[in-house]
Amino acid sequence: MISRIAVFCGSKSGNNPLYQEHTIEIGKWMAAKKLTLIYGGGNIGLMGTIANSVLEGGGKVVGVIPEVLVQWEVGHQSLTELHVVADMHVRKKMMYELCYAAIILPGGIGTLDELFEMLTWNSLKIHDKKIILLNTAGYYNHLIKHLDVMETEGFLHETWKERLLIATSPKDINDFFGMDKS
Repeated sequence: MISRIAVFCGSKSGNNPLYQEHTIEIGKWMAAKKLTLIYGGGNIGLMGTIANSVLEGGGKVVGVIPEVLVQWEVGHQSLTELHVVADMHVRKKMMYELCYAAIILPGGIGTLDELFEMLTWNSLKIHDKKIILLNTAGYYNHLIKHLDVMETEGFLHETWKERLLIATSPKDINDFFGMDKS
């Protein structure tokens, strides 16, 4: 049973208000389904939005933040748990170990790093966690096309579609987890 979901997303909110709207919807959904959020521990950008949305819904939130980012990402002080770790590698490893699945929201280079490390670990059979990419407003269209190019050009050992589910709305995420609509 899926009870803890990692959400990887930006420490900025982006320019399209839909990014924040979808993030709030997912946070409310997680709280309503009693799913624990595992995330990067920050209180800014979409990271802060997802944490605050889950907390406002009465849900549990576990943050994992490297020492170097406590000030930069404004380490969230109102979480259920906050783990301050040595570096980014420890952060990612701990987040992967704590979660049963991951949702990737819009974000920057760090978000892509987290996505591709999870995909790599899935491909190498280090884990087999469900990974869902939320393609809000087509944010990841170019990335999806590039994954197709990588596959077409023979650089992948299997189709990427076996490892990564694409959602266009928060409703799709609920459906991917096979949860009832309530």
